[in-house]
Order: sequence, then C-alpha cells, then structure tokens
Amino acid sequence: MNPSYNQLQTHILPLSQENWLKTLKKPSAERQHFQIDQGTLHIGQVVSLFLGIPIDEDEYYNQLYDYVHTTEVGLKLLSEDTLDKKIDNEQFQSIQKVLNINREQNLSINRFVAFLDGEQLIIKSKNPAMHRKLRAAMISTLEKFKEIEPQGLKNNTLMRVLVDLVKWSFNHLQPELQSFDPEEKFPKFLWYGDYKRSHIYFLYYLIQLGCDIVVFSPGGKNVLMEVDKNDNLAFVHKYPNVKEAEPFPLEKRSRKSTVAYKASREIETILNHEGSGLYKPWQLRDYTPSSITLKTTYDELFLLMKEIAMVRPEFEVENGVVKIPTIFAKIQGVSKNRKEYWDRLHSIIGYDSSLLIKQLPFSRAVTNDFRFHFRDAIGQDGLLIAEKMINSHYWRYGHLPTGLQKGIANAIRNICAKPALKPIHRETVEDVKMYLFTQGMQIPSNILKLLQQFDYSQEVPKLVIYNNELNGTLTRTDAALLLLLNQFGIDIILYNPPGHNDIENFIDDGLYDTHWLEDVVFDQEFKEPSFVKRILRQGLFRNLRGD
Repeated sequence: MNPSYNQLQTHILPLSQENWLKTLKKPSAERQHFQIDQGTLHIGQVVSLFLGIPIDEDEYYNQLYDYVHTTEVGLKLLSEDTLDKKIDNEQFQSIQKVLNINREQNLSINRFVAFLDGEQLIIKSKNPAMHRKLRAAMISTLEKFKEIEPQGLKNNTLMRVLVDLVKWSFNHLQPELQSFDPEEKFPKFLWYGDYKRSHIYFLYYLIQLGCDIVVFSPGGKNVLMEVDKNDNLAFVHKYPNVKEAEPFPLEKRSRKSTVAYKASREIETILNHEGSGLYKPWQLRDYTPSSITLKTTYDELFLLMKEIAMVRPEFEVENGVVKIPTIFAKIQGVSKNRKEYWDRLHSIIGYDSSLLIKQLPFSRAVTNDFRFHFRDAIGQDGLLIAEKMINSHYWRYGHLPTGLQKGIANAIRNICAKPALKPIHRETVEDVKMYLFTQGMQIPSNILKLLQQFDYSQEVPKLVIYNNELNGTLTRTDAALLLLLNQFGIDIILYNPPGHNDIENFIDDGLYDTHWLEDVVFDQEFKEPSFVKRILRQGLFRNLRGD
C-alpha cells in the first residue's frame, strides 16, 4: 500500500485512431493526467469503440488475436461466449435478500450498495483507495440503471442485472486485482461482438472503476449508446463495412490480402458506401426498409413511378436503414381522355415488378387468436420486438432471406406503433394494434413474391388495385395489408372509377393522396392492354432485337 494517497480519480483520455493503441500500452505513470495530488491518485484511462469492420478482414481478426494474446497489449477478452456464468449459491441468496429488503424499505442507492457490501457482494481490494473505488463504481452503475430503466430499482430486470454484475465481477475482475498496482496499470478488457442488457451495465461498471475498455463490434452496434448518449465516455471509430461477428479467433489467419485485392475492395467501398448514391445489385438486402410516402400531383405520379428508388427525392441510406420514397394514392373517377387514362394504367401494370389486383378481397381474415403472441413480443418501451417475432414458432416467413424477414418484422412493428387503421365496434388502441399484428402474419404468397423481387435501391414494386365494385369489396383485412406494404416501401395505386369510398372506410386519409378525375363511371369493366401492348410488356420485341 502506498500511504501517499487514499483516493483514486480516473480521467478518460482524448484518443484517435492513430494513438489509442500506443496509449493503451503505456503504464499508468506515463499517461496524461498521472499525478498524486492532496491524497488523490489521478490516472488516465483508455475507452475506445470500434464499430463495423475494415476492408481487410483477415488483418482485422489477426489484430484482435494479438490484442488478447500478446503481453505488450494484455487485453482480457470478454464476450457473450467467454463470460463465466457460474455464481456461488450463497451469493445468489444474498442478492435475493438485499432485493427483498429494497422492496420492503425502498432503499436509497447508497444504502442499497451498503447492503450489497455488507453481504460481501462487492469484491474487496487490499488497496484502500481501490476498495473505495469499487463501491463508488457500483453506486454510479445503479444510478445509471435507475436513470435509464422504468421504475428504477423496482424494475423487474434488476435481479438479472445484479446477479450478472456480481458473478462477472468475481469471475473476471477479481483475478485481475490480485496483484493490482494502480501506479503501474489498471485491468484492461476487450469486449467483442454483440451484447445483451446486463453486458451494458457490466462494461459501464468497469469504466466507472477505471479499467481500460476497448470494444470491437463487427455488427456496428454501440454497447455504450444507452449509457453514453452524448459520447462523453469513449473514442468511437467507424469502419466502412458492417458484418455479423464471426467467432473470436482461436488462431491467426494465414491468408494475406494482395495489394490489388485491397485496392479493389477500397474502391468498391468508396463507390458503394452508405450515402454514395451508387449501389451494387442487392447490396442493401440486409438493410431494414422504411418508407417515406411522397405527396404528388396526378401527373407527377406517373413520372415518379418510372424512377428507381435511389433517384427518387428523399431516398437515403444510413445506419442500416434504407428510406424508400413511395407512392400511396387513390384515383377517383375516370379521365375524359379515356385513351390517356388506360394508357397510364397499362403503363403502371406493365412494369416487371407490378401486381394487378382485379378481384377483391385480395387478403384473408385470420381467425387464430394471436393475443398472447402479440403481448409476448412487446418490449419495455411498449413496442414490438422484431427479433422476438422472427424467432417465434408462429412466424411464417422463416424461409425468406434474413434481411427481408427483418424488413417485414419492422414494418409490422411500425404500423402497430402508431395505428392508422380506424377502430370499429368500440375497439381500443391495443385492439387495433393486435389486429394489425395478426394480419401481418398472413401476407399472401403473391405479395411475398413481390417483396422478394425488391432490391431496395432499384425498381420499386407496384401494387395496383382496380375496384369497379363489380369484382368484390375492399375489406378491412385488405386495408391492414396495404398499411403494411406502404410501411415496407411498396408503391400502391388504387383505382375507383365510380368515385366511391373504399379505403376511406378503414385508413386515415392523411396517409395517401386522392386524385379526382373529370368523370365518374359506374360498372366500368377493366380494359385489358391491346395485343401489341401485351407483346411489348412481355419484352418479345426486345428479345427479337437481341437486347
């Protein structure tokens, strides 16, 4: 023990991509802020986050291997796969005891931590300054928990988080403190991969304690985002690509990228990164689609329909989400110029990714009771959790590509978050949400095929409904499906020659444009494209030319 100080004060250092590793390797005494002043030892601390993955993946994973296996760096690996999940039964019972006391007495955080300390649930240190720091870090962590979680220390997740904090502290931190000398170095940890709720608070606890923390997240997810909304805790570096994390390397890779390979990948990344406006076919297949419904005139409608998504106004790709400008419109009546009316309609259904609906309803009502599934999939924020839906037994879309499944799940989540479907028969808002959720689980096969053809930066699929009231009636289930497709990013055009209400009976009219034409026509049969138009539509002329 050094009697010259009895308090520890850590300072998070300003870092860059160039100096973070060099700083990490330095002992405490050689870092910025190191001094002993009026009984307090001041130490500089490294906290760095690396989100995504660089162009050369082999080099990336080889570096990770070195960071953990070389004594010069000396980082201890933490991840969902490597955390030791064993806990002493007496410790578990002691945690329950403290939680019971809290339920009865509504403890302040200081008293709560005092009880944890009294039950030997906070690890000890021979260094008195570090001993105080361990307790102070726990107080800071629980204060953050109280700030973030609904109902604070009464939140149901506190038991889980506290058990994890205790067991991981004893299993991973305590061994690092056995020969601890803060004037030499603090414990250093590398967090790798995705994270769960408890991981956030454990890393926050280690940071509050003064440990060096370096996070590598190939998937691009920021584990500190909720506890550090203003980015005060860490230096953050974002690599150009995002990929699912591979298992942490058990050995170094032998493959080496050639100079030409690196150069071609770098050029490809520059040309095709988010926001560049240039996208390869299916480059965005794993992104989550989200629509922006455009407000247009009747004439603009047909001009925009021709445009691919990435050249439409407001198209944007950012943070794993692709915002697709879409059309959602109803055309009431028929133009005086009948030829123009039919030419325009035929031009829309002539696209490869168009689906014409001439028979209503085009969806079916679901009779199964999804009430339990709906409530089970709701998170603490009151919104549906896409992952829970996708991993459930009732999810019908498991055969689809993963990115498309995420897109459908997020569309269901969004239409349920702010229901635009009108309630009927004294329905509550929750009843409407449940109805939308249930119908979202029954997308017809012809619509699913339409979604599977959608390369989000390219041609936007089009659903064209012709409702002359001779071919059936638009139902509420149809309206629910239209809301889902609009949220996903599909163009929707509804033709109603007699100018009667159909979609208005179910959906808020602020969600779509209505265009009134000069004539209203009753019993207007759908006019099929001419033989020549059908040939052109099928592309036979193009094939004959050899295109």
